[in-house]
Amino acid sequence: MDIHSEKVLILDFGSQYTQLIARRVREAKVYCEIHPFNSGLASVKAFKPKGIILSGGPSSVYDKGAPMIGREIFGLGVPVLGICYGMQLIAKLLGGKVERSNKREYGGADIVIENAGDLFNGLGSGPMKVWMSHGDRVEALPPGFKTIARSDNSAICAMGDAKRKIYGVQFHPEVVHTPKGDKILKNFLFQVCALKPAWTMKSFIETSIEDIRARAGEDRVVCGISGGVDSAVAALLVHKAIGARLTCIFVDNGVLRKNEADKVEATLKKSFHMNIRRVNASARFLKKLKGVEDPERKRKIIGGEFVRVFEAEAKKIKNVKFLAQGTLYPDVIESVSFKGPSATIKSHHNVGGLLKKMKLKLVEPLRELFKDEVRALGREMGMPDEIIDRQPFPGPGLAIRIIGEVTKKRCDILREADAIVLEEIKSAGLYKKIWQSFAVLLPIRTVGVMGDERTYENTIALRAVESVDGMTADWVKLPYEVMENISRRVINEVRGVNRVVYDISSKPPSTIEWE
Repeated sequence: MDIHSEKVLILDFGSQYTQLIARRVREAKVYCEIHPFNSGLASVKAFKPKGIILSGGPSSVYDKGAPMIGREIFGLGVPVLGICYGMQLIAKLLGGKVERSNKREYGGADIVIENAGDLFNGLGSGPMKVWMSHGDRVEALPPGFKTIARSDNSAICAMGDAKRKIYGVQFHPEVVHTPKGDKILKNFLFQVCALKPAWTMKSFIETSIEDIRARAGEDRVVCGISGGVDSAVAALLVHKAIGARLTCIFVDNGVLRKNEADKVEATLKKSFHMNIRRVNASARFLKKLKGVEDPERKRKIIGGEFVRVFEAEAKKIKNVKFLAQGTLYPDVIESVSFKGPSATIKSHHNVGGLLKKMKLKLVEPLRELFKDEVRALGREMGMPDEIIDRQPFPGPGLAIRIIGEVTKKRCDILREADAIVLEEIKSAGLYKKIWQSFAVLLPIRTVGVMGDERTYENTIALRAVESVDGMTADWVKLPYEVMENISRRVINEVRGVNRVVYDISSKPPSTIEWE
């Protein structure tokens, strides 16, 4: 079965949860894509969805300039599910009535199911916990619709036209705070849309290998690997497709973690027999970073030098026509957001100049996947947990975890401290439960006492956060014993450090990284 034939289209109206809807659909093994609400009817038809989901959004349907779609979408014969704003939009477009609610609903609420068929099949009729986030509500149903659930604040909390297979829910089934939300979404996918769960990593591998072979032909492909999950999985997938015609270039920029290059090379070269060229450009990068303290300048310097080093190495390989990279679906979504292209793209991700200069075409085998799917893909291909379960690591590496100037000495201090942090986090069984845990070297020296001598040494900040996608994050309440072990070991084992502090700020208002 074609894994892309059984698919759902999600039209984005600006909800903070739109990506979460897509993740839930993918978890049900159904392929889906997020498109801007204003993609147009022709684009919707060309996609050939077997189901359409209208996301929530911050607007009110009666606002001037509120995001809208044409009524024609409901005449395609494709089942539609509207969530929050999506439900209100259905009501307005099809002849119902939407008004501002006297009492806004944000947070947990109880709903009572009045029709246990289709969308609520198998969920009973008693009160059900859901998550609300709205200030408007549907006051009158469009012709042909029936109320299928209600709450104390909304007499029409969910509605449906079973004949046309158009449904709307005022709450958010995609969030974990709606405990049976996944069942509701699955009912829409499998009961209403009659889809089949064809989206699996095994089938994705088979399809991707065929696509990569057809696209690359007999030409060679280069891929820059960094030690991160995305680039490693992308490289392995391309390698499975074209074998020795892929050359991976690993640029050691001097701001990597301890033994980073050795571990990556050993895993990919020895375990998977991949063709890897390792370039030690540490001195070159550190020379360019000398005296630089501004974080954005650091990013641009590292990004620019990477492109130059990568280009020089790639030119040594004959018949290279393609560049492979680990672009993920969230990056693609951001570039086609309903608000327009992303205003800022981090400089170290910009390879446009390289593509143009070397006349290379881009291969992005992971551009349809979310991060959790990339990890599942890596496991399916036999990649070890050491790489698959790695916490995110910034492109500019330790350079943005060194506040102030980046020097070899300061890199070495941070490398050793960071290695201890990771060792202790793993030893406590917390590594896979934490989004990121790392050390930051501060431009602050403090007085200490070691033995009978006064010291005046560096300060290390410990950062550990929990998050789902990195968009928001909360600091981890690490056990005191773990913090004590990290502090003791860093101060005792890392020459040049006499103080460790713990960062207890959340994102927002802070960021995960310090720079």
